Amino acid sequence: QHTPSTMGNFFGRQRTAYVRVSLPAVSFVWQIAMIILFGVFIRYDKESDAHWVEYKKSHNITSDIENDFYYRYPSFQDVHVMIFVGFGFLMTFLQRYSFGGVGFNFLIAAFGVQWALLMQGWFHSLDHSTGKIYIGIENLINADFCVAGSLIAYGALLGKVSPVQLLVLTLFGVTLFAVEEYIILDLLHCRDAGGSMVIHAFGGYYGLAISWVLYRPNLHQSKRLNGSVYHSDVFAMIGTLFLWMFWPSFNSAITDHGDGQHRAAINTYLGLASCVLTTVAISSMHDKRGRLDMVHIQNATLAGGVALGTAAEFMITPYGALIVGFCCGIISTFGYIFVTPFLEKRLKLQDTCGIHNLHAVPGMLGGFVGAIVAATANESIYSKEGLINTFDLEGKYADRSLGTQGGFQAAGTCVAIAFGLVGGAIVGFILKFPIWGDPADDNCFDDEAYWEVPEDEETIPPVLEYNNHMIHKHQDIAETNFSVEQC
Repeated sequence: QHTPSTMGNFFGRQRTAYVRVSLPAVSFVWQIAMIILFGVFIRYDKESDAHWVEYKKSHNITSDIENDFYYRYPSFQDVHVMIFVGFGFLMTFLQRYSFGGVGFNFLIAAFGVQWALLMQGWFHSLDHSTGKIYIGIENLINADFCVAGSLIAYGALLGKVSPVQLLVLTLFGVTLFAVEEYIILDLLHCRDAGGSMVIHAFGGYYGLAISWVLYRPNLHQSKRLNGSVYHSDVFAMIGTLFLWMFWPSFNSAITDHGDGQHRAAINTYLGLASCVLTTVAISSMHDKRGRLDMVHIQNATLAGGVALGTAAEFMITPYGALIVGFCCGIISTFGYIFVTPFLEKRLKLQDTCGIHNLHAVPGMLGGFVGAIVAATANESIYSKEGLINTFDLEGKYADRSLGTQGGFQAAGTCVAIAFGLVGGAIVGFILKFPIWGDPADDNCFDDEAYWEVPEDEETIPPVLEYNNHMIHKHQDIAETNFSVEQC
């Protein structure tokens, strides 16, 4: 018989960051499972199979350049860089958790893309006559998108969970993603090329719900490490710039050939540019001396790209894209200043990277912006063919009105949030079990729990010489120490 107090003891047990058995076991077993499942289900599609030569002849295709690879691969590479470099380096801002930021991001993505190819394949590209999933370059892009949801969730848990917990989070995150994506894109027939709803709103609320369940009342014991240093913020800024530069590719990667893709890139580009200026404005206004906060510049400057994920391929107009970016820079920066501290204090929600302000809220807003733009679309703006093409109003959806389409777009946003919150709460409860090797409260935000860390940083003498009253006395020492640290 478990009384409430013994259950509390069960979950509030002494944590130990020991993963020597669980991490190799999970990694080996799951990778072998992937090999078996791929062997049973996954095959090359017609454009990546050696039968392409015959297919070309039978379909009167004159050139290999018409193979989808040449059309989609540049976008795939950009998205791939965002997932592995952009997200990875964005998470290196913690002073002693850069290995964990980049390294565990790498682990999540490498496992996640394999599982995503299977999960999305079963829902979207399973050939029922053969029981096989046929994959090509577009499937690789979609798998990267799928993994992005779990990487966003990792942002809320950065520094507080073990690599085994992250693999479990990814297993469930990719599964939930594939289901909500199927409901939103196939059953509700929403358009969401850049994933405001299915990627950002879902991933954001999924991570927040898990973080809420895994609340640590004694996290203040690691407070000394829950912050950045000069060089860690520079590294994180590299992630920001990669994400910022490639976001037009992210939002346009799987849109329709031609005008849809062209428009998505333009709108995202403009929204991001607008977002930077309002982020800088609010960040400067908030400080008594008008100085900028690197947290805002690293994160809120990307909110415009998130919020344009759904509407990017619509005729939102260039100035409309600027307005969305303008508003999101303000909303996201205010989120970092006021909402994150409030969530931690009042709702017991510890969100390390502030994904609430960069993904959850802008993703939700992006879904509703898409709904409004869809509901107000008309033939004079799009042309008859353009409307059918942009909103895919063919077959059984041929008679759907644009007002109805807008309603379904809004419903899709709500589905994504519900999946994130409910799924995250359940997964959080699973991750609470005392078997995953998560770090103790006084050992969070520290690479030493899971990584072999070089010792050179430990041997640097105390940084007393930087204190103002000793500057002149130790000028030469300070300079040599600084240069050693940089090397």
